Amino acid sequence: MRLAIRCVCVIFFLALSGLPASAQDSPARSVKVGVYVSEPFVTEDGGVFGGMAIDLWQNIASRLNLASQFVEYPNYGALVQAVSDNEVDAGVTNLTITEKRAEQVDFTHPWFDAGLRIMVHTDAGNSWGELISNLEDAGHLATYAWIGIVILVATLLLTLFDRHFDNSFARSWHEGLAESFYHVVSIATTGKSSRKNLFGWIGRIWQAFWLVFGIAVVAYVTSSVTSVMTVAHITNNITSLADLQNKTVGVRSGSVSEQLMKDRSIAIVPFDHLPEAVAALTNNEIAAIVGDSPVLEYYEHQHPEEPIEVIGNSFSPDKYGLAFPRRSDLVKPASIAIIGMYENGDMAALKSKYFGPED
Repeated sequence: MRLAIRCVCVIFFLALSGLPASAQDSPARSVKVGVYVSEPFVTEDGGVFGGMAIDLWQNIASRLNLASQFVEYPNYGALVQAVSDNEVDAGVTNLTITEKRAEQVDFTHPWFDAGLRIMVHTDAGNSWGELISNLEDAGHLATYAWIGIVILVATLLLTLFDRHFDNSFARSWHEGLAESFYHVVSIATTGKSSRKNLFGWIGRIWQAFWLVFGIAVVAYVTSSVTSVMTVAHITNNITSLADLQNKTVGVRSGSVSEQLMKDRSIAIVPFDHLPEAVAALTNNEIAAIVGDSPVLEYYEHQHPEEPIEVIGNSFSPDKYGLAFPRRSDLVKPASIAIIGMYENGDMAALKSKYFGPED
């Protein structure tokens, strides 16, 4: 009897070992994963997603035997809503853990420490177009126009005068006007005149009058341009969060920076993605961008040709977590996997891959 039992066990073992590996292992659980493109945490290239948050998720999925199908969402708010509505089984990006979001979804153990910083346009207020616009706003262009009219009228009168009283003056109208224009502009810009005196002491008094006029014009133009440039520098000089008051700031839709600006009553323009906000910044449509410090720093590093700079210290510290629908059975296993990655060094290696080794 024992011999028969042993034979049956051996036959069963041999039959089981002859099956393919896929038949022995349990099939992978299929999950739908919502993502939001936010470099370097989530990137997209030809429909293929990558980045630090995706690598993190793939590590977790491998541990939990999950087969992932990725679905892209346009911003943070849409992603959180999709997770809350059970449209997806998980939300993966650089998603900050906040009280409001925690009321909608469940978060894993934090996997990244971050905060907010400010990005500014390094050439703001320095272009000719902005200078002209600021001069117009200050009312100086109208004065410049009157000065120009006076110069043109003086050129015409001087030409008529010289043609009548100076026999050596050019007879051709275009040469005469050019010569007179040169003298008038010379006086207006340098305060000097090389004209000969035709009427003795009266002529000298007249020339002195024009010299004073020229000095006044030069002084006015110099002072007005200097004052406008100084005001523009002060206006565009942003070094901290306090300098953003009374300015228009770019933020990403549904982000913690958007909520922070609203709480401070700072005017905002929401953008779905950072490149759109940077384009508005360099076109002087907004004064600055407030966003996640690692995202802004990474963008600045990847685009050295852009006239942008991330300034000031990080503020409003926060932590990123993976989001799941409420009471999802994946929250605890995913949190344990994240903790395990911290313990075995996988998390440190992942951070080093995208941000370099820590100092």
